[in-house]
Amino acid sequence: MADMVAGSRLRLAWGFRRRRWRLPLRAMLRAVRTRRELAEAEDRTLRDIGISPAEALAEARRAPWDLSPPRRGG
Repeated sequence: MADMVAGSRLRLAWGFRRRRWRLPLRAMLRAVRTRRELAEAEDRTLRDIGISPAEALAEARRAPWDLSPPRRGG
């Protein structure tokens, strides 16, 4: 019985560790995808969402692991 409990705890710990790196990885992949879309957007679309082409390119050039909110000049 004790072996079964230890085994299930081990499986739970392993599953938690796998999920721990999966969430940041998904966020990074989403950032890469949306930044690419932002870099390819037309000027009119960028004006509609309230950013300049220079801001869009600056956002697109950010590293995938840089998930902090963008710094706005001001």
